[in-house]
Amino acid sequence: MDLAADSVSHRRDAWAWRFVFTALSFALFGVGGVLLRLLILPVVLHWPGPSAVRRRRARRTVGHAFWLHAQFMYRTGVVNYSFEGLEKLGRPGQMIVANHPSLIDVVYLIGHVPDANCIVKHSLWKNPCMRGPVSVAQYISNDGSAEMLERAADVLREGQTLIVFPEGTRTTPGEFPVFHRGAAAIAVRGARVVTPVFISVQPTTLTKAEPWYRVPHRRVRMHLRVGDDIPVEGFSEGTPAPIASRRLNEHLHALYARELKA
Repeated sequence: MDLAADSVSHRRDAWAWRFVFTALSFALFGVGGVLLRLLILPVVLHWPGPSAVRRRRARRTVGHAFWLHAQFMYRTGVVNYSFEGLEKLGRPGQMIVANHPSLIDVVYLIGHVPDANCIVKHSLWKNPCMRGPVSVAQYISNDGSAEMLERAADVLREGQTLIVFPEGTRTTPGEFPVFHRGAAAIAVRGARVVTPVFISVQPTTLTKAEPWYRVPHRRVRMHLRVGDDIPVEGFSEGTPAPIASRRLNEHLHALYARELKA
């Protein structure tokens, strides 16, 4: 029995096996997005109930779809992952801050915190596969406007959980993440607490410089670790918002440089 299990594990770690299932993962993601948009989300959205309940249903549907996709990549041997401290995520008014080393870390994070709101790239509203899910889930478009910052702060004040990738794009391999100050500005305006998530991906895959077909020669291992809460009032109390956001952003830079180096 052990020999049989080792044989399966070895086969799934083989490059050809992972190439095939990486391609299939991308195909399923696209098809799944279209099916969500055309068949599933219209039913979820128009099912009777208050708007907040329908929004929660839609987010859970999108989150569950992401979770299923993450499990497909895991079960087929494309990605091996671990999530440390997941129980700390999903609280009211919590802003979850994460670095962004790979295209797929978004899938794993949203898939495991399905009720959360999320700031996502504005271009996804034009993507035929993702336009339906992100609009029905009422995620926030990162269009760079002051209105976007205020809307994000509003959802935190309402008690929603908000996921933010402050880099705005994927991390350059071999470098520490560089955060835009917008995330810190949102936090000092509306968050009850900021919770960092440190994501590492080895070997690197699906960075901005790596197309999907450049499959690593060994299985990708992703580790998501939830850090300690950062009390926002320590930066914002009695301090003008621009100064508070700058100090918080500097704190996040130092924190991620230290934790990702360890």
